[in-house]
Amino acid sequence: MRPRGWLPAAGAALGVVAVLAVLLALGGFDVGAALGAMVRGAAASPAVFASSTLVRATPIIIAGLAVSLAFRAGILNIGADGQLLGGAAAATTVALAIGDGAGALGIVPVLLAGLVAGAACAAGPAWLRRRHGVLEVITTIMVNFVVLHGVSWLVRGPLQEPTRVLPQSASIARALELPVLVPGTRLHAGFAIAIVVGVALHLFFRRTAGGFRVRVLGANPAAAAVAGRIDTAQLSTRVFLWSGALAGLAGAVQVLGVTRALYDNLSPGYGFTAIAVALLAGLHPLGVLVTGTFLGGLSAGAASMQRDAGVPAVLVSVLEASVILSVVVWRARQQRLLAVAA
Repeated sequence: MRPRGWLPAAGAALGVVAVLAVLLALGGFDVGAALGAMVRGAAASPAVFASSTLVRATPIIIAGLAVSLAFRAGILNIGADGQLLGGAAAATTVALAIGDGAGALGIVPVLLAGLVAGAACAAGPAWLRRRHGVLEVITTIMVNFVVLHGVSWLVRGPLQEPTRVLPQSASIARALELPVLVPGTRLHAGFAIAIVVGVALHLFFRRTAGGFRVRVLGANPAAAAVAGRIDTAQLSTRVFLWSGALAGLAGAVQVLGVTRALYDNLSPGYGFTAIAVALLAGLHPLGVLVTGTFLGGLSAGAASMQRDAGVPAVLVSVLEASVILSVVVWRARQQRLLAVAA
């Protein structure tokens, strides 16, 4: 990632933390105690960092990679949250069908189910965009609601646990749970999957002709079609489906690594946080690994801040929104300066 891509992101993050401190002071909270509680909740020790921050960061990172892939191609996929939930639902369904008969090998088809379901959730908006020119911002947002209510129906209907009391599915077999990476912590193999996907996506963009075509498509679709002789409609559809597949993978990883079951509110907005992660990273896959961890730490610290300092955790949502606005404003300003210079 180019240094000039890192500096505004780091500056925005530091600036927003400063704004948070101001808001805490205006609200009458002890700023030092609140920020101290946030840091302790996110990284009080290596074990806390792994069990809290990195575990929370894992689905955010994978979903952030999904968003960055789409955005790099000029596709505004706002449906990562629905695609994540779709992947979680499919993964749970397959996991419950497999049981513990296949052992750890059963993890592979469960993850594949998440990938396929995420792509399926993106297929409708992708087709409407290609066939009728319907804005994907609208369709992906609507699919989020469809999938959300679909999951709610599943956990109260076909997938509800045997006692029919709780709105959730039965727990998956222990053999299908992702293995723990670091003994004594909750950090699971899903974090390794996130790193592998991030590095693979970085190499795809930088070392392959396909990655170059995606970057050209996002930079200038007209030039990609005329000068590059790229089938932009076909490439856009393929990227859209892969973006959905990665978001679905995030849902499958969350089920196998953390929740071990499907239930309402499985995602507290991971797909929307992923947009902040991707923008803060400048849409660079390796940057997403860092910014995803940063926002995972904020999420972990927010719970501690609310518990130990009495500060509403919703302030972290304000923080995330401020990050997005700060980066968007900076990039818009840079584009205006470049246009004037040209």
